[in-house]
Amino acid sequence: MLFTFLPILSLTAFILIIIIIEAFVKNKDIVYHSTLVALICVGLTVIFNFNKNTDFLPDFISKMLVFGNLPSFFDLLFILSGLLIVYLTKGYLARLYSHLSEFYPLLLTSIFGMMLISHSKNLLVLFIGIEIMSICFYALSGFIRTDIKAIEASIKYFIIGSFATGFLLFGISFIYGATGSLDYQAIFQGVIYNQLTNNLYLLIGVSLLIIGLGFKLAVFPFHQWAPDVYTGAPTIVSGFMSTAGKAAGFIALISFVSRILMNIEYVHSSIQGNLINLQYIIAGIAALTMIIGNITALVQKNFKRMLAYSSIAHAGYMLMGVVAANYAGIKGIAFYLLAYTFMQIGAFVVAASLENDSSTEVSLIHFKGLAKKQPLLAALTSVMMFSLVGLPPFAGFFGKYLLFKSAIEGGFMWLTIVAIIASMISIYYYIRIIIEMYFSKEESAITVVNLNYNKVVLIFCTAAIIILGIFPNVILKLFN
Repeated sequence: MLFTFLPILSLTAFILIIIIIEAFVKNKDIVYHSTLVALICVGLTVIFNFNKNTDFLPDFISKMLVFGNLPSFFDLLFILSGLLIVYLTKGYLARLYSHLSEFYPLLLTSIFGMMLISHSKNLLVLFIGIEIMSICFYALSGFIRTDIKAIEASIKYFIIGSFATGFLLFGISFIYGATGSLDYQAIFQGVIYNQLTNNLYLLIGVSLLIIGLGFKLAVFPFHQWAPDVYTGAPTIVSGFMSTAGKAAGFIALISFVSRILMNIEYVHSSIQGNLINLQYIIAGIAALTMIIGNITALVQKNFKRMLAYSSIAHAGYMLMGVVAANYAGIKGIAFYLLAYTFMQIGAFVVAASLENDSSTEVSLIHFKGLAKKQPLLAALTSVMMFSLVGLPPFAGFFGKYLLFKSAIEGGFMWLTIVAIIASMISIYYYIRIIIEMYFSKEESAITVVNLNYNKVVLIFCTAAIIILGIFPNVILKLFN
């Protein structure tokens, strides 16, 4: 039984150890190396936990936490994202004169919150996980204390996050009022066997829960905070929030909302029609998120702001897997999140490489003629852009294929057509970066490009994107 909990327990222990080291050890470099070791060790324990039998777990634990391949996969995704960010952190923050060792326990604690979300089988555990993750994100967003934009991003994120927390709490309260339980299984049974005290309370509760998670995922119309926060926060933090943070939000949707929609044919007739309407509302949100995210990204000159709006659009693509309400949709979301992690972190690392200091705003001007000065960086950036568009043979293409296929199988052909149109719109602003790098006669405004640690991460992300695009079944077999 202890081995099943080992990833969560070991991460908790490492967080406490690193906090103690940070407080009492003068050589702060040891905190950096300890964090790398911690993530590697926890990652290995997660791998060993795939396909473990959890039937022997006590009832009080099995009703609160769930274990299996899908939570383990997401744990591994969180840890992999954290490992890439930690590896980049030392050089990035040192360059900005902000290499403070408090960064590492905050990052690890946010991953702990994400792991609670992925293992949650109870709305209380889900809420605790979301709040732990969010509080760490508020601090990480404003980590560069001398940068007014970072502080502004942190305050904005905190205010919007507080509103999202309110929606989550109200939603959980209404669901509890309708079902008398916070346990997922008891809630599902109440929905299927019509054991609800009030059908309206359930619908209001689920709607408010979706709104609260919608803020975390930055989907339309709850997306306005994302561009400001991603632009103002330290670049590597923005990359982490837009990948691991988004993955945590989607595992919450999969665990609760998707399971209700997947069993909609078994739901009692008194509430079935309302849940079908809710499914179409989510489909409408997905469509608007894709279209608005991509159209708004078209006019952006700031590279990080463009990535923020494209991140909104990608959340819309992944919502298709929730709307599809089938296992193919869950597979599509999981695979796309893995591919998206490498694509998005790689893109933000490109932005970090072009920054001279925290005040540098990377714009399209910085990409003009970049291929002449930095051919390797230009080539790696091109792979990121091609994959984000969804061109073969890169991972982004196969991820979109899985999501489109699941939506068609779920009876949402119109949503797939909207997604294809949205993808065609995105071609313009992604390919524009490549055109500026290779075909612009002007020279880049950047005189010095700080690759250092970034080169290793960029090459790793590029290799992962290509391998996942050519051999997707290696990952898909994990979900069988």
